[in-house]
Amino acid sequence: MKKRHEQKLVILSIALMIAFSIPISLLFNSEREVFGYPLILIYLFAVWMVSIIVSFVIVKKYDE
Repeated sequence: MKKRHEQKLVILSIALMIAFSIPISLLFNSEREVFGYPLILIYLFAVWMVSIIVSFVIVKKYDE
């Protein structure tokens, strides 16, 4: 894997660290519900799912 592709994964890790930080996560801590689930759970699992997909695409596309 080339250096710039490793850098993309490092940037993804930093973005996830920011997205999962307490101040950002608490922005979605409200009484609202989506399909019966609290909004914070939807946010956490959506960010987690997107991060898995993005990391898979980076690794699969640029694996040499």
